[in-house]
Amino acid sequence: MATATTRKDSLSRTERKDLTRNSLLQAALQLMGEGRSFTSLGIREIAREAGMVPNAFYRHFRSTDDLGLGLVEEVGITLRRLLREARQADVALDDMVRRSVDVYHQYVLNNRLLFLFISSERSGGSRILRLAIRNDVSHFTNEMAQDFRRLGIYKDVSTASLQMICGLIVTTMLAAAPEILDLPPDQPLLEAEMTENFVKQLQIVLLGASQWKEK
Repeated sequence: MATATTRKDSLSRTERKDLTRNSLLQAALQLMGEGRSFTSLGIREIAREAGMVPNAFYRHFRSTDDLGLGLVEEVGITLRRLLREARQADVALDDMVRRSVDVYHQYVLNNRLLFLFISSERSGGSRILRLAIRNDVSHFTNEMAQDFRRLGIYKDVSTASLQMICGLIVTTMLAAAPEILDLPPDQPLLEAEMTENFVKQLQIVLLGASQWKEK
C-alpha cells in the first residue's frame, strides 16, 4: 500500500507546490475557525499549523495579506463558475433565481470557514483585502449583467442600470451568508424558511427592476 509520503513523492513539482500552498490556506482557515481574526494571524503560526517552517511560507506568499488574497480568489473563481452554470439553462427567471439561491446556499455551507473569512474581511481588517473583495463583487456584477443581456432580461434597461440591479442582487447574496452560517444544524424547517425569504428578497429586487423607467 502506498504511503502518504510515497504519494507526495509521485506528484510533479507543480502539484507539490500547489499542495503546499493549499495547506497554508487551509491552516489559516483552521485558525480562524477557532475564533481568531485573520488580521491577528502571524506567519509563524500559520506555518506551524500547516506543519511547515516559516521560510516555507515565503515560497508561496509575500505576506499574510497575500495569503488572504489567495482565499478571496479561491471563493471568487469557483463561485462565479457555479453561478454562471446556474444561469445557463433556458428557464424562467424565477426558476433561475431559485436555482442560483440553492447553488449559493450549498456552496456557503460547504465552505463555511471561507465565508466566515469573507464576511469578516469585507467590512473590517485589511484595506487590501476589502478592496480585493470589492473587486470580486464587481466581477460578479459584470458577469451577471452580461448573462442578463445574453438572455434578454431587462433588454430595455441601460447598461448602468442593469449593473446597478445586478449589484443589488450580489449585495443581497453576500448579506445572506452570515444568516446561512448562523443557522442551527438539523433544522430543515428553519432552513427552508430562510431559503424562501432569500428567494423572495431577490424576487422583490427583480420586480422593482422590471418597473424601472429610464429617465
